[in-house]
Amino acid sequence: MRKLTLTFLAAMLTASAATAATPMLVIHGGAGVIRADLTPEKEKLVRADLEAALKAGYGVLKNGGTSLDAVSKAIVVLEDSPRFNAGKGAVFTHDGRNELDSSIMDGATLRAGAVAGVHHIKNPVLLARAVMEKSPHVFMVGEGAEAFARSVGFEMVDPAYFRTDERWKQLQDVLKSEAKGQKAALGRMIHYGTVGAVALDQAGHLAAATSTGGMTNKRYGRVGDSPIIGAGTYANAKCAVSATGWGEYYIRAVAAHDICARHEYAGKSIEQAAKEVVIDLIPGLGGDGGVIALDAQGNFTTPFNTDGMYRGWVDKDGKIHVAILAD
Repeated sequence: MRKLTLTFLAAMLTASAATAATPMLVIHGGAGVIRADLTPEKEKLVRADLEAALKAGYGVLKNGGTSLDAVSKAIVVLEDSPRFNAGKGAVFTHDGRNELDSSIMDGATLRAGAVAGVHHIKNPVLLARAVMEKSPHVFMVGEGAEAFARSVGFEMVDPAYFRTDERWKQLQDVLKSEAKGQKAALGRMIHYGTVGAVALDQAGHLAAATSTGGMTNKRYGRVGDSPIIGAGTYANAKCAVSATGWGEYYIRAVAAHDICARHEYAGKSIEQAAKEVVIDLIPGLGGDGGVIALDAQGNFTTPFNTDGMYRGWVDKDGKIHVAILAD
């Protein structure tokens, strides 16, 4: 009997190993890359940051960790870099403040967490995850989100932590343009830089996360798509998506969920589903940007309709890839 039991267990373990999914990780650092602004020095630094995020997230997956842990790890690296519009280096509002938004979703359970308009949270993606795991809610904003953060042990940081000279100058340039009566700062070059990640772990579970500082010169507590489940972030058992771009249009299109719905219900490949939304639907509404999308078989796509999109992935052989421009 003991021998039969051991044989059965060995067979189960072998079957489990044979059906284990190949881990995959895809990240983005924002669409809207302007070719003319991409100096060799900046490109080198951005590539290094993307590679560091991929290594951190994929290290989790390679060691049997969850897709949730992988996207969290990758996003934290990008939030800690001053070169992306998320965490340190977030853009400024019209009033000269940083208002940070983030969301995360577990595709296996459809659990989700999100925060918006926080000013003292070093890594908003971790607070979004805490909302998901340590509260009965999905979405918290502003002072309430920060009160919750303190209640679960988050350390508050001085808002000065997020400031960079480059982001401050961007705001001043926009304010000067407004003062001269030129087009207000809801233009093409100021609504990008969001970071995101999607992952597939060995158990075959998907997850997605997104984090952003929003839009330069935004007013009145404006919130874009990044913290909105279904718009900027979505994951289920078959699909995971993180978006970047002009958030108002991604909200109207419920873009992240729409991609997953086209994939799941219409039977379209993840590549075709994402293309229909990002290349056809969003520009038709007047918006632009991109997404990263991953399915349960490890197929992924990174479509965008701008000059470029900071992006990277670890392929099925464990090799790291980073790309910026369309070509």
